[in-house]
Amino acid sequence: MHGAEPPSSGGGLATRPTASAPSTSHAWAAPTDAVRARAERAVTIAAGSFRMGTEDRDRNPGDGESPVRSVDLPAFRIDPTCVTNAEFAAFVDETGYVTEAEEFGWSFVFAALLEKELRRASRKPPGTPWWRAVEGARWDQPEGPGSNVAERAEHPVVHVSLRDAEAFAQWCGMRLPREAEWEKAARGGLDQARYAWGDELTPGGEHRCNIWQGAFPVRNTLEDGYLATAPVRSFPPNDFGLYEVAGNVWEWCSDPWTTGQASSMTGDVRVMRGGSYLCHDSYCNRYRVAARSATAAEDASGNKGFRLAVDV
Repeated sequence: MHGAEPPSSGGGLATRPTASAPSTSHAWAAPTDAVRARAERAVTIAAGSFRMGTEDRDRNPGDGESPVRSVDLPAFRIDPTCVTNAEFAAFVDETGYVTEAEEFGWSFVFAALLEKELRRASRKPPGTPWWRAVEGARWDQPEGPGSNVAERAEHPVVHVSLRDAEAFAQWCGMRLPREAEWEKAARGGLDQARYAWGDELTPGGEHRCNIWQGAFPVRNTLEDGYLATAPVRSFPPNDFGLYEVAGNVWEWCSDPWTTGQASSMTGDVRVMRGGSYLCHDSYCNRYRVAARSATAAEDASGNKGFRLAVDV
């Protein structure tokens, strides 16, 4: 979604948000001390090498998924889940942090989640008509004014940019994972499996991730139970104890995007991993564990979130 203009401001970028005195309080926020101590609950991934990338027939050649290569990493720790709305609320309540979506005054929302009038009134970005640029959409009102996340406290926070994720990470003494760390942790010790749990998307008919079923973007059969985000820990963890590393929300990594080939993307473009609830094999099969994508650092939308890592 990078490079898209806001609905009425002509595309000018806002300055980087800064903290101010807290102006609101979210009654459903997680306990602040527990959120700031999240590194203590992170999963330890042992030092050693793993085979990164894929030569699978489903790979996206232009994304730089191949070749398969051996990558050696020191030990690190990583969140078992994405950061939730309740956890992000604790950060905002203590610091008064203002997200980039709030500064811009709008963010992208999946059209099917909007009331008809708002859907019609909000601009379609060219090439992706399933999105709408919704004025007032932000992390705590993800479908725009009148929406809230009080009943979605345990869902992953969305409408967060790279800088928003980095600000939260700094607050609790952690950082965004590097791309190789993310893939090693997401693989759960499986070597060259297509998904975080094996090679079958629905082993034994069981859905292991929150992605699109049906005909995208017009009909979702909801076989996995969700149209948009699912609460964290909704699906079984991988063998390292990480939840929802496939689908649900895209996850920011710290790495600048590169494929080893010439690219039309300019500016600060970063790696995202894991896919989201909008991924479907007809156009975006990037819920595979080796799959990659990219977006501009300032982008925020209703399917982007993050988990954190820390050195050992």
